[in-house]
Amino acid sequence: MPMTMAPVIPTGRGSAPYENWRPPITGVSLLVPVGADALVVASLLGVVMMPSGPVDEGQTPEQAARNVLRAAPDGLPSLRRVALAWTQTRRRKVFTHVLATAPIPRDAVGHLNYRDPRAHLRVLPTMRVINDLPVNGRLRVVVGLQALATGETTVIEGGVIRSSAPPGLVQG
Repeated sequence: MPMTMAPVIPTGRGSAPYENWRPPITGVSLLVPVGADALVVASLLGVVMMPSGPVDEGQTPEQAARNVLRAAPDGLPSLRRVALAWTQTRRRKVFTHVLATAPIPRDAVGHLNYRDPRAHLRVLPTMRVINDLPVNGRLRVVVGLQALATGETTVIEGGVIRSSAPPGLVQG
């Protein structure tokens, strides 16, 4: 009688390489200083987060930022890109442009409208915001504030701060 071999059944899960077979997700987060020691945050069901939103196809991050926070007729104070955070997920890249406004007075916050009507805009001390945010948000705020002070744009790649960005990565 001939002997047959049983098929080999893998015991562990193999790891597939990361592939970008899905289009990237691009978003924008706003860093809105209030005076010298506070920030505007969105609060949704007790969770504190930076005001954020999507960047639609054909839209610049600056245009998307103006959709995240709608302001009084004057609009948002000048926006400046302070950081670009990106990470590779299993099937796509996720880009977050962090834009900062010029400092605004506390009474101007009342004229801002957040894109999500369920969330409330609050003004909190900077240190409290840093403590309340999750790790990725905390890193974006700290790096954004530092970049705002130095005048440079910082790149955060997969949670690691890079001194320079690949050409074309920080453009529009």
